Amino acid sequence: MTTAAEARRTRALPAALLDAALVLVFVAIGRAEHDSGPLVGVLTTAWPFLVALAAGWLVARAWRVPSAVAPTGLVVWAVTLVGGVLLRLASGDTAAPAFVVVAAVTLALFLLGWRALAVAVAAIRRRRR
Repeated sequence: MTTAAEARRTRALPAALLDAALVLVFVAIGRAEHDSGPLVGVLTTAWPFLVALAAGWLVARAWRVPSAVAPTGLVVWAVTLVGGVLLRLASGDTAAPAFVVVAAVTLALFLLGWRALAVAVAAIRRRRR
């Protein structure tokens, strides 16, 4: 029999992979709007946000409760956004205010949205039992 803590940890890897995939979707959408570069271009644009996402997971200790909107999702989102923008600037790239706003909204929708959906589905399942 698994404990609740073990069950949460088992869900951590899929949650981390989902977060990373959503960051890549965010970058791919943005690049499609402005530049139809190859996969290397997507990865070049994505790396600051993927590194910041990993940092966000560490800061939030997201593996404990990966699907929690608060505090996990909020911390992961904030660190991914701020860290990604700062790494982007530190690497010599730009981050226009409009880009930061679009990144904030899109990453919030993606990184908080799936967590809110997971919490809602879990609540519905609990009520049905």
